Amino acid sequence: MNHRVLLERPLPGHAVCLDLRAGGPDDPGDAVRAALDVPQPGGERRFLVVDEAAGLVGHQLLYERLSSYGPAQIVCLAVGARGDRTLRRTLTLRPPAAGVLWLLDTAGDDATAGQGASGDAVLRPLVEVLATPEVFDAVLGSLGEVVHGVAVPAVRILEHDLTDEARARSWRQAVEGLTGPEVPAGAASPEGVPGALALLLGEGVPRSLSGHDWLPAGGRAGARLAACQEALDDAVDGYDRVRGAAGLLTGAGRAVDLPGDIERLTEELTRLRTAVADAFGAAGGTRLTAEHRGLLRERGVELPELPREITRAGIVPALRDHTYALIGRGLPLRSVAARLSALSARTAPAGSASRLARLDAICGPERLRRLGGRYPFTAGGSRPAAFALTGLLALLAGVWPVLGWFLGPAVGGLAAVLAWLMLRRRPNRSPDGRIDGGGATGAAPRLVGGVIGGLAGAGLGQFLALPVRAGAVAVAVSVVAVVLLALRDWNRAVDDWWARADPEDAGRIMREIHALVVTTAVHDWLFAEVRHHCSAGAGAVARLLRGLAETADAYGMGRTPERSSERSSERPSDRSSEWGPDTSSDWASWADEPSEPAPGPSPSHAPSPSAGTDTTTAAWSWDDWGDGGEDDGWTDMDEEPPVRRPTTASSYAPASPPPSQAPPSPHPSPQPGPAPAWLERRYGDGGPALVDTLVGDLVAGTVLLLDACWAGIERDPGGTEHGAQGQRLTELLDETRIRLERDAAASPPPPYDGLRDLGALTSLAVFTDRSERPDAARLTGVAPDAVARLLLAEDGPGGTVALCGPEHLRLLSHDPLAARQVRFVPEAMGRGAAGDDIWRGTAEGVVWTGAGRHAGILRLVPLRADVVHTVRAEEAGEP
Repeated sequence: MNHRVLLERPLPGHAVCLDLRAGGPDDPGDAVRAALDVPQPGGERRFLVVDEAAGLVGHQLLYERLSSYGPAQIVCLAVGARGDRTLRRTLTLRPPAAGVLWLLDTAGDDATAGQGASGDAVLRPLVEVLATPEVFDAVLGSLGEVVHGVAVPAVRILEHDLTDEARARSWRQAVEGLTGPEVPAGAASPEGVPGALALLLGEGVPRSLSGHDWLPAGGRAGARLAACQEALDDAVDGYDRVRGAAGLLTGAGRAVDLPGDIERLTEELTRLRTAVADAFGAAGGTRLTAEHRGLLRERGVELPELPREITRAGIVPALRDHTYALIGRGLPLRSVAARLSALSARTAPAGSASRLARLDAICGPERLRRLGGRYPFTAGGSRPAAFALTGLLALLAGVWPVLGWFLGPAVGGLAAVLAWLMLRRRPNRSPDGRIDGGGATGAAPRLVGGVIGGLAGAGLGQFLALPVRAGAVAVAVSVVAVVLLALRDWNRAVDDWWARADPEDAGRIMREIHALVVTTAVHDWLFAEVRHHCSAGAGAVARLLRGLAETADAYGMGRTPERSSERSSERPSDRSSEWGPDTSSDWASWADEPSEPAPGPSPSHAPSPSAGTDTTTAAWSWDDWGDGGEDDGWTDMDEEPPVRRPTTASSYAPASPPPSQAPPSPHPSPQPGPAPAWLERRYGDGGPALVDTLVGDLVAGTVLLLDACWAGIERDPGGTEHGAQGQRLTELLDETRIRLERDAAASPPPPYDGLRDLGALTSLAVFTDRSERPDAARLTGVAPDAVARLLLAEDGPGGTVALCGPEHLRLLSHDPLAARQVRFVPEAMGRGAAGDDIWRGTAEGVVWTGAGRHAGILRLVPLRADVVHTVRAEEAGEP
């Protein structure tokens, strides 16, 4: 028995295959027990059995065991010998529950018919086709319509698949598209995240807490804040009283002590800072407890209950939505992990003690020193300008004849008196003189300028002899100008001093301290538990995604021998001898291949021998087809006719030599062998949708996998173990890889046998929607027109190759109406970009299969009535 004939990992829903032939590594009884243990969906039990024709009666009990476990259906491939002329079968293998396909010449070669590697090379694709549930059911139904339920098959099959290079390249790119490169964590932003997470990332306050009194006036911190506000109000009120004509010309500002008010304001700010710092330090942990609430209440900070906008229970669902949104945007796992790591770092509670640095920046010693500094009071502008301007006004007042000798210098004296009043009543001096910032108002330059200008004006008035009215007007203008200029200089000087002292900065400091207290209360105290849960959850998901990415990368870098043997048994290669390993199909070597193929012709299809040709053709090599191109479209199959492509005897050779033989050399040359005349292979370099489809399948499966993790993350983010998820990802990669090997991922993912406990597909169900899936042509790069031409061919024996020798033809029924024919095509070949025109006229009577890479015709030719004998148990020697 050669286990390589069988599908080691059949797709879900396909028939369970078992080989009962002698000489294999498994006992037939063990093979039956293993087949019965395989679960089959929907209560359907299909078994595809490969057996020797001479052993059907001897295995009667085994077939009865297969049939006895529920309603079972059996199709038996009975491999006959060259000299067989009759077939003995048991009652169990009769229709309608069972049928037999008698293979009298599996390889078409006289020397090796039905035996060895070449026979297995024929059986393997035939088993793969018959295991498809739609073909299985159609064949079993057709066998029920022929004599004895036994037929000799005549077949013509086309295989549409990928080249090894295209398969390796697409798989590598798909895994890279899933995992992505390492990226820095970056910074988390409140934009583009669910509301619950955005509230944690920013420093805003929930709307329900906008009116809460965080620092009640009766508390320690609230009392300090009220005292600061009172001192600031006193300072602002004093400033308003000092400024203007009343402050300069009357005693309105005499009782105002602006320096004292500012000093008191500075002291109160210092006390407020101390109270807030004490509160920050007292509850500086990362978790808010009842004890912390009490400590804060003692220090004047009143905390409300957790707002309704955010709860601990809503964090993990928000993380899940955010993670799926990032994945849905096409970000690979490592990029999503980087963003979640940034989110984890941003939301990690650092404790209110970490806010002390910000408090120092708001109300530090330097800022308080600047607020309490003593700034000089200066008025009148530059002294030369004050001298000149006062002299000019005094000259104007002195032009009044005779009186000008008195009035001119008097105007200068008025300017000097007003300057002296500015100095006397300057706002930076306490009434008792305790605090005095000093000042200068330019009284002396004004006095000197006024005297000189007044005397000069008196002399000029004496010379001009102006009328009295003109002198009076000149004096009035001079006096008014002096007073107005003094008031202007006073207001400017007071404003300048107030701006340099900047007591109103204390108001900004108070607002910033209050905002810091609110932010700290919300995000470091109220949200401490929620932030801790979010940070731990985001970190756990980030670690999980990185672990999955590492698992996927490791999977893409190497495979186990058992997995590589499955691939080597499915694909022929000239790099393996009859007994040597098939290194061309070892997935471990794919990581070292270039990402792009070397320039060269791209085969539109792989040739295969057709009916009526010599099957002992020369061995072919994968290298004969070049390195493949990077054409994203499929080849136009109408431009050149199909070319026959021979296969080698080593295509499905055992992975290791029999114990009695050894390889002749470390690197033996390929051995030519017969090729089945009925199998035509067409290999493409991959269509434009192949990689995206594979990535979509992997992403959908990863989301399913993640669905199983959220409950554990909700319970204990830090204690979540992710080993099982790595194993499930390996199963997902296995399943996706198998579909890539079987039909270039044309069939959508099944319900993930290894992941059935992961729940629904949620929003990513489109990845498994058959109607949305790309057609086979866009996945393989091979057009389906050859399949359409095959199915449009006229019915008749000439279109298929009978699996029997010429000497067996007389065993077959010659009734042309007795034969039954099954035409089958994977539905992926009939949908999508290929259009419907080429399928016109072929839909009726065609079996559309849900998966597979083979399309073709199975013609079931019945035998003469005297060739098949049904043997009862008693006749077989059974009790």
